[in-house]
This record gives sequence, C-alpha cells and structure tokens, in this order.
Amino acid sequence: MPLKTHLDDEPTLNLTAMLDVMFLLIIFFALGTRFVDDERKIGLRVPEVVDRGALSAAPARKEVNVYRNGTITLDRRTVDLEQLTTRLAAARRQYNDLGVLVRGDARGEFQNVAAALSACKRAGIRELGITVRSMPLEEGATTGRGFMGGATTGRGLMRR
Repeated sequence: MPLKTHLDDEPTLNLTAMLDVMFLLIIFFALGTRFVDDERKIGLRVPEVVDRGALSAAPARKEVNVYRNGTITLDRRTVDLEQLTTRLAAARRQYNDLGVLVRGDARGEFQNVAAALSACKRAGIRELGITVRSMPLEEGATTGRGFMGGATTGRGLMRR
C-alpha cells in the first residue's frame, strides 16, 4: 500500500465572483436612492386614496328567451318588445358594458328572435350573443356546409 509522502494543496475559496456581485448591488442601490431623493424634492403633494376595489360587481349577463309562440322573457319575466328595450336601456345606464344572451326556440319563427335582437340594439347593448346547440356531424357530411357552433357573440363562437 503506497503511502503519501507529499502534502496536498490546501483548498482555497475564490471570492472574485461574490465581490463582483456585491459591487453591482452597491451601484444599483446607490443609483436607485438618488432617483428617490429627486422625486421627494418636487414641491407637489399628490392626493391619497384608499383602494377598496370596484364600487359594485359587474352584473351577470342578462338572458332573453324567445319562445316558439313569440313570448319574450327577460331574466324569466315576460315582457313585450317595448318593455324589453326600456328595461335593457335602464340596466345599461347602470352598467355600460352590460352583456345580453338571446336564446330562441329552434321551432319558432326567426322573425321573433330578430325582433328581440333589434330591441337589444335599440337599448344600446354592445355585448350581444345568441345561443345555438352544437350537433354532431352526419356521416358523409362535410364541415364546410352548415353551421357548427355555440353561443355566438360579436367576438366569435363560444361552445355551450
């Protein structure tokens, strides 16, 4: 068994990288402190407020249902077209970005749905959507024909 006859070098700690980082931090904080002092020298007192969030929560999207016989409901209450326009306009005055979702019976006349959409437009509603149900493609059908979608809004399709 060989014996060691010479001494190994003692391990050393290289502090160069740590000193570089320390100098960079000192420079960073020295410059940052200088800018804060310049801001404090401005003779202007800004107002102070307490941030408590929004004054009221955004309302849920209003739902307009158009039934097969032409009956229209707004949030489950029966209304006529004039009442629909009036109530939506009043709700829009309280919250400008109010959204409305129009659902029509598939077996009803589309004219009734179009009248409800027109009433929403007269009330100034900009976030307007219409709901349709997705159907599976029939065998042999191409995707280029027919409409396959969900709730349609001004921004695109949403699956329902």
